[in-house]
Amino acid sequence: MLIKQLSIFLENRPGTLDEALKILKEAGVNIKALSLADTSEFGVMRIIADNPDEAKQAMKSAGYTSIVNEVLAVKLKHEVGYLAGIVEKISGEGVNIEYMYASPSEDSAALMIIKTDDAAKAEKAIS
Repeated sequence: MLIKQLSIFLENRPGTLDEALKILKEAGVNIKALSLADTSEFGVMRIIADNPDEAKQAMKSAGYTSIVNEVLAVKLKHEVGYLAGIVEKISGEGVNIEYMYASPSEDSAALMIIKTDDAAKAEKAIS
């Protein structure tokens, strides 16, 4: 299924992550999944939240740059090769996978968050 993800750009210095998380907490944002990547100068915190548009507004009000985009959320079965099959179907349609990360789901299966260059086409490929 397609869901919204918020990407927040953070300066790579002590305390920035703490500050960003406090802003989201004060805005009442529940984070369901999180990925944090960095370079020497900045980091990107990607979150799946219950209210990504409100989270974006809270971050904007605090002076942070962020974007909301669509990503594919796929519940993984506990089977050898299941993820490989998903990736093969997406790639087979000529869709590029830019990154992905896992999150727990409400049951025992993992939820894989997949960012592609064409989320709708990727979703169609695996349905």
